[in-house]
Amino acid sequence: MSLPQSLRTSITPPELEFIASQQLIEIIPLIAMEKTAFISGAFGPLQPPRRAKTPLWMAINLKLKKKCHIVAPEWLSVEFLQSRLDEELSEPGYSRLPFRYAEVSKVLLDVASDDIQSTDKIRSLLKDLREARQAKSREGLEELNRSELSLSNLSSMEINEIRPFFVHAMGILTHLHRDASTED
Repeated sequence: MSLPQSLRTSITPPELEFIASQQLIEIIPLIAMEKTAFISGAFGPLQPPRRAKTPLWMAINLKLKKKCHIVAPEWLSVEFLQSRLDEELSEPGYSRLPFRYAEVSKVLLDVASDDIQSTDKIRSLLKDLREARQAKSREGLEELNRSELSLSNLSSMEINEIRPFFVHAMGILTHLHRDASTED
């Protein structure tokens, strides 16, 4: 979402992608590698064709060097996303998705689209999901009251997008409530 400079107080999408790069993802290595220790932990050993779990950043690095295939998470499939979109359109609440689904899916579709089936359909479903969820967020913000806002099952990217508006709106509502209380 494009925001004016005055509202850019949140983390940027590339920063959220960086944070999401710690998520573990399954790969099929094309090379053998001993267990290797990194600051974030030890990963491996890698033995082709046995699947292994690695952080997203490591999977991307190996993929770019053509040393692995990335196994798409279960939720990054046409069937799963279509069911979540149907739920999103028919239910009042948000459908349950992984907390960092937006960041992980963007990175995987950019880097490993050859390892994922039906990428065009998946991109389309992700776009539709995003639009449906944004519409619900706008509706939720319209019903904002000064005591609470309950938007469960939001992703990190969605929270990051509404945070500046929410903080600003809550500040105004609190100020208005305080002014109304002092006038009484």
